Amino acid sequence: MKKMLTYISLFSSAGVGCFGFKEAGFECVATNELIKRRLDVQRFNKKCKFDSGYICGDITKSETKKLLFNEIALWQESFGIKDIDVIIATPPCQGMSVANHKKADDEIIRNSLVIESIKLIKEIKPRFFVFENVPLFLKTICTDIDKTNKPISEAISLNLGDDYNYIGEVINFKNYGSNSSRKRTLVIGVRKDINCNPKELFPDYTEEKTLRETIGHLMPLTEPYQFDPNDAYHFFRGYPERMRRWIAATPEGCSAFDNKRIEDRPNQIKNGKLVENVRKNSDKYTRLRWDVVGPCVHTRNDQLASQNTIHPKDDRVFSIRELMILMTIPETFMWSEYSLEELNKMSVEEKRAYMKKEEIKIRQSIGEAVPTIIFKQIANKIKKWIKSQN
Repeated sequence: MKKMLTYISLFSSAGVGCFGFKEAGFECVATNELIKRRLDVQRFNKKCKFDSGYICGDITKSETKKLLFNEIALWQESFGIKDIDVIIATPPCQGMSVANHKKADDEIIRNSLVIESIKLIKEIKPRFFVFENVPLFLKTICTDIDKTNKPISEAISLNLGDDYNYIGEVINFKNYGSNSSRKRTLVIGVRKDINCNPKELFPDYTEEKTLRETIGHLMPLTEPYQFDPNDAYHFFRGYPERMRRWIAATPEGCSAFDNKRIEDRPNQIKNGKLVENVRKNSDKYTRLRWDVVGPCVHTRNDQLASQNTIHPKDDRVFSIRELMILMTIPETFMWSEYSLEELNKMSVEEKRAYMKKEEIKIRQSIGEAVPTIIFKQIANKIKKWIKSQN
């Protein structure tokens, strides 16, 4: 019988990153997410074999953990699974700090969600584990199992160090297959009874690509609410008409705040007079350059005023398709019950209605995600090692 490759995904959001494990041929035993609409996206992508594998709830609660362990038992009974191969965890981590920096209690509590992942790894004992998080992840203060506050790096060492060899590094995903800049911490652990160097499981270094190379081939979009007839996810997100002037006047690589004429700079009318907006950040209302790597994709990628969201040529923010390419999300990824073919057949009015309902959810999910290619590379390397042992 062919060995099944298995994984569990914790704090999985819409499942964009761990979709890479599915692409590599792994079976998702269970996926946990707090918000139902994000978990529904995973259902659209048929991530789990059993519907009970989609576990919506707070993983700190005993009833949620019970659902997770029930699912593991189901797989053990149904398929004779002895070990879960991989646990992936991307826990929320707020209030980044170095040790000894005073943090608010609620921030430390949120940071301590990583401890729930550690406890589950400790109990389930997967052959491999993967953490992905912000650059300061390992230095961030959390409340450990012993109820004392310490950096996450110490918590991992104290709780998992006896059973796992692991390596944690800060890398920029733009140099490891992603099409956008995204500096993050990767921690990969290997159970000590396995003769595998965790360093060998990290994604491979690759040359970064420019925006021209990654999205330059897409159809130009010149008018609000214009859709590429062959790709409903490539469309011009509309915005107030008065703002078009600011963007149209902005050269490549410049901010609208630097435009010469006051009417071409971000402004508003107060008491009948034009008043300039306050410039609070250097990269707001900034038109990107073609020949640089794509920017870090944030959750508010729908706003002209957000950081690095404006297309190098068109007067708009990046389309969903462009964001998907920047985050290496496959075209086959499903955001709803409608396939791309079905969406393309809709009228413009139907497409606009669909985007009114779904667009912000999709954009936020992309901004929160791990680039799919990163986890796919890790998955393929784990798969290669497992096959070499059979």
